[in-house]
Amino acid sequence: MQKTTVVVIGGGATGVGILRDLCMRGVDAILVEQRDLAYGTSSRYHGLLHSGGRYAVKDAEAGKECIEENTILRKIGRHCVEATEGFFVRTEADSEDFEVKWVEACSKVGIPVIPLSVQEALRLEPNLSPKIKSVYRIPDAAIDGFRMVWQNAASARKYGGRILTYTEVTEIENTNGQVTGLTVRNTISGQTDKIQCDFVVSAAGSWAGQIAQSAGITVNVQPDRGTLIAFNHRISSRVINRLRPAADGDIFVPHGSITILGTTSSAADRPDDTTPSSAEIVRLLDIGHALFEDIRDYRILRAFTGTRPLYSADPNAKGRGASRNFVILDHAHEGLKGFVSIVGGKFTTYRLMAEKVTDLVCHYLNVKEPCRTASEDIVPDPSAELMAKAKLYFPAYGTKLAASRLGADGLERVVKRMQEKPEKSQLLCECENVTLAEVEEAAADSTSHMLSDVRRKTRMGMGTCQGAFCTYRSVGAVDANGLSWGQDTGGLFKEFLQARWNGIRPVLWGNVIREAELTRGIYDATLNINGAINNEK
Repeated sequence: MQKTTVVVIGGGATGVGILRDLCMRGVDAILVEQRDLAYGTSSRYHGLLHSGGRYAVKDAEAGKECIEENTILRKIGRHCVEATEGFFVRTEADSEDFEVKWVEACSKVGIPVIPLSVQEALRLEPNLSPKIKSVYRIPDAAIDGFRMVWQNAASARKYGGRILTYTEVTEIENTNGQVTGLTVRNTISGQTDKIQCDFVVSAAGSWAGQIAQSAGITVNVQPDRGTLIAFNHRISSRVINRLRPAADGDIFVPHGSITILGTTSSAADRPDDTTPSSAEIVRLLDIGHALFEDIRDYRILRAFTGTRPLYSADPNAKGRGASRNFVILDHAHEGLKGFVSIVGGKFTTYRLMAEKVTDLVCHYLNVKEPCRTASEDIVPDPSAELMAKAKLYFPAYGTKLAASRLGADGLERVVKRMQEKPEKSQLLCECENVTLAEVEEAAADSTSHMLSDVRRKTRMGMGTCQGAFCTYRSVGAVDANGLSWGQDTGGLFKEFLQARWNGIRPVLWGNVIREAELTRGIYDATLNINGAINNEK
C-alpha cells in the first residue's frame, strides 16, 4: 500500500496541472489515470489555444479567462505553443448583427480585435474563399496537447510527484465522513491495491460522474462528442474561426504540416464514445466549404473523436447550451470531507483550473505556499552547449523540434544515448522526425506499457504514413531493448495498427484508401501479422 497526502484522479491537462501545482507547493501527491496520460480529451480536440473570442458573446467570464491564460501559456509553455494568431471570418451566410455584437463583446473582456480588409486577408491566407465578407485578427494560437501534458508531468516529477497510469479507482474510502484512501485496480494485470491519503481531487473529465458515484455522490457531467478531421496539408498559416455563434465545423487549426478542422457536438452514450463516423466527416466537410471552397481536394489524414466533460447544475442544459466554464465542487457540503471534483472547463484554462483547486486543497491542509505556475516555465530551455551537441546527431531541421518535444532534461538523456551509440540517431519515424533514441527513452518510461503510449510521448506514427513504416521499426526497437511489456510482438503490432485504423476507417476514399492498402500490403501480405497473431492463439 502506498501513502501520500493527496491523490489526483485523471491524467489530462487539468490533472497533471494540479499534480504539478501541489508538488511545487510542497504537497506530497500521486496522480492515478485509468489509461495513459493525455489519452482522453486533452489530446482529442483541435489543439486551439483560445483567445476567448469564441466565448465573448455568450460567456464573457470564460472569454476573459481564455485571453488571460492564453498570455500565460505562451510564456511558460512556449515549447508547446505555435503563435499562429487567428482570423475570425464572416461568410456570406453569417449575420452582420452578430458581427457587431461580437466586436463589442471582445472589447469588453479585453480581447484585442483588429479588422482587416478582405483583400488583405486573402493575400495572407490565399486558400480562403473569395466570397468571405469580413475578417478580424485575434490572438489565437495552436497548442500541442500531448506535449503540454507530458511536460507538466515531467515538471511535477521533478518536484516529487508520482504518476500511476493504467490504474483505475474502484472505491473512495472514508471513515466518519473523512476521506482515508482509495482502492485501485491495475487495468493491465487486474491486481488491486490501496492508496492511503487525506485528500482526493477528481479531475477525471468525462469520467468525473463515475468517480463521484464511487463515493456515493452525484455529479452531473454530460459527455459530449466532438469529431474532428486532420488534413495532410497546412491549409492556412493561421487559426481560422467562422464568425457566427458557436456551431459545428467552425475552426481550422494549423499544426506543423497539417490542419485540424473541428468540431461537432452531440450527446455521447458514454465517456469513451470516441469512434468517429463517416457521416460526421461528410457533415464537417460540407460546413467547412464556406471558408475553404477547395476543402474536398485536400487529402484527409485521419479523423478522431473526443468527449467534452460538460457540467451544468441544470440537467436540461446540453451540448452547446451548456457552459464551457469550470466549476469546483467541494463534496464536504454533501457529507464527505477531503473530496473535491473539478468539472467543465477547457484546455486553454487548465492551469487556472489547477491553481484554483490547489488553492482550495492547500487551504484545508493549512499549506501557505503561493502558486507559482503562472510565472515558472514548465520545462527549462536547453542550454546552447546541449543544443550544439544535439545538432551533431539530429537532422538540421529536427534539432529544435526534438528540443521542444523533449525539454532540456529529456534532450540531454536522448543525446547521451546517441553519444554512447551513434546508430541510435537513425530516424524510426520520418514523418515526425522521431529517432531510435527517443523511442527507447519513451519506451523505458515507467508509464509506457504499449506502443501507443510511446506514440503519445513522441508523435511517432502520427504523420503522413500513419504508422505504415514506423510500426515495424518501433516494434523491433522495443523488442531489442528487452522491455518486459515488449515481448509480445504480435500484440504490439495489433494494438498500434488498430489505433491508427480507428481514425482511418471513416475516411476511406481517395488517397486514404491507397495508403490503407499499402499498410495492409506491408503488415498483412508481406509480414502476415494477422496470420502470426491467429497462430499464436
